Amino acid sequence: MSSAPTLLVADDHPLFRAAVLHVLQGRLPQFRTLEAASAATLGQALQDHPEVELVLLDLSMPGTRGFSALLHVRGEYPELPVVIISSNDHPRVIRRAQQFGAAGFIPKSAPADAMGDAIQAVLDGGSWFPPMAAERSEADAELAARLAQLTPQQFRVLLCLADGLLNKQIAAALGLAENTVKVHVTAILKKLACYSRTQAAVLVKSLETEDGVSS
Repeated sequence: MSSAPTLLVADDHPLFRAAVLHVLQGRLPQFRTLEAASAATLGQALQDHPEVELVLLDLSMPGTRGFSALLHVRGEYPELPVVIISSNDHPRVIRRAQQFGAAGFIPKSAPADAMGDAIQAVLDGGSWFPPMAAERSEADAELAARLAQLTPQQFRVLLCLADGLLNKQIAAALGLAENTVKVHVTAILKKLACYSRTQAAVLVKSLETEDGVSS
C-alpha cells in the first residue's frame, strides 16, 4: 500500500482539507491522500512517504513564513511538484509563487472542477496558473536564486534566525551542536550576501505575502 501513488494536502484548516480531499477522491480515485497541518508535519510526511507525487500547499500554516515552505520543499525535493492553494490570489502573490518554483496556483475560491483540472495538468507534467497581471520581478528572481544555494539544513537554520533565536537555541531546536550552527550561520550569510543576522532575518520577512493576508 505504501508504494501507491500519493497526493499530500498541507493546510491547517481541517474543513478545507476535507473539501480538497473530497475533490481528489472524486477526480483522482487511484491516488492515496495524506494530510499535514503544519510545516513540521509536512516535512515529516515527505520524509516518511517518498511515494508522494504532488503537494498541495497552503501558504499560511504554523511554522511557515509566506513562501518559506514552498522554497523548503523545492530545495529538499526538487523533482516533486508543488501546487499552492491559497485565498490570497493577488497577482503578485501568484507571480511570486511561480518564480519561487510552484508548478501551479489554485485560489481557494476556485470551483471544484477548476481545482481538479489544475491538479491533473500538473500531474501530467504541465503547470496551471490563473491569469496574472503582475510583471515578473527581477528582485524575486534574484532572491529565489540566492535561497536556492542553501542546503535544507541551512534553510531550517535561516528560519530560526528569522525568529530571533540565538545559536544555542537553534542548536536545541534542530538537534545540532552549537558549533555546527555557527558554521551554518557563517555559510548562510555568505551565500545570501548578508552582513548580519538581522539582514538575513529581513530577507526572510520579504518572503511573507503582502498585506498580511492569510491563505
